[in-house]
Amino acid sequence: MCRFALVATLVAATLLIQTEPASAWGPIGHRTIAQVAENHLTPKAKREVAKLLGSATLPEVAYWADEIRYLPEWKVADTWHYISIDDTETLTSTVRNPKGDVVEAIERMEATLRDPKATVKDRTEALKFLIHFVGDIHQPLHVGRRADAGGNKIDITLNGEKNNLHWTWDALLVNDMGMSYTELAHQIDHPSASELKTWETSKLTDWVNDSFALRPQVYDFPEDGKLSYLYSFKNWPAIRLQLLKAGVRLAGTLNAIFDPKHAAR
Repeated sequence: MCRFALVATLVAATLLIQTEPASAWGPIGHRTIAQVAENHLTPKAKREVAKLLGSATLPEVAYWADEIRYLPEWKVADTWHYISIDDTETLTSTVRNPKGDVVEAIERMEATLRDPKATVKDRTEALKFLIHFVGDIHQPLHVGRRADAGGNKIDITLNGEKNNLHWTWDALLVNDMGMSYTELAHQIDHPSASELKTWETSKLTDWVNDSFALRPQVYDFPEDGKLSYLYSFKNWPAIRLQLLKAGVRLAGTLNAIFDPKHAAR
């Protein structure tokens, strides 16, 4: 491939990433969630996870579901990363996508991991998808409005750079913190005993409702779409909390699957 063709390909890929509602949190966010989850796995759950992932860690596979999204054989998974719920709807009243959504996908991946008849390949893929999708559902714009495709159709300018609202929440706000995923996980992974128990035993509806509840502050910005450092600063506490909740909830889910006798739920 010539130099100019390669540049064009990279630009096209970047534009796709920034306009389609398929990725969430970006690599740092997803790996932060996975690191927090790994910190809270029971010893047995860690052993069972290792049987499927081999030498790979949870953070190392946390972004896999986005890395494969442009492969033709995984085009079917595009809708599994998000769910559309408009302002006047709820999870029970919204019209679900017949091709699947993030709620359905999480339930399906859990079922595959619990299925003793499932192949090792299918269970390994289900595990990697589950690690990623639990992160996705905690990004507020992955429980988004249909009209603007979860913020993808809303142009904004953050710190002088043009982008869209969805990608801003996927990666830019997290990246603005200036930390690696290990640093960010270390900073946020201090839940109280009460929070740990509550989040580990929470249900999928709670996860959806938490993201939905953040919608007013996500859309709280000037009409001209020009966001400043103040927008980032105001939203960092919510982002940190969502990343922490996602990590603890992922650990609770994996513990319940692989070590039910010692799981919190």
